[in-house]
Parts: sequence; C-alpha cells; structure tokens
Amino acid sequence: MVKRYDTDTCRAVYAVKIGERVYVLHAFQKKSKKGIQTPQSDIELIKQRYKDALAREQSP
Repeated sequence: MVKRYDTDTCRAVYAVKIGERVYVLHAFQKKSKKGIQTPQSDIELIKQRYKDALAREQSP
C-alpha cells in the first residue's frame, strides 16, 4: 500500500488474516528522491516480523 500525503510517500507492508488476526508488519516513510525499491534492511525486518507473527499464531 502506498499513501501520498502532500509531498511525502508512506508505505505499509501487511499480512492479511493470519489465524483470526490482521498483522501490520511494517510501515515507513519513503525518503529516497529516486527509485521505488524498498531498502533491504526494511525487507529483512518485515520477513522477521512475519515469521514472528506465524510463530505467535502457532503457539498454544
């Protein structure tokens, strides 16, 4: 999801419905003036949070 507000661009990466919950894994403001690629550090953080959300759903 990309949301533009004035001159700022904000992005949210989310997983919909893991179990009965919706997890917002990461949201951030795009700062680069060129390119649309998400920084690798953000991608790694999103992957880890997704794994954590899956583990939380599988725990008793």
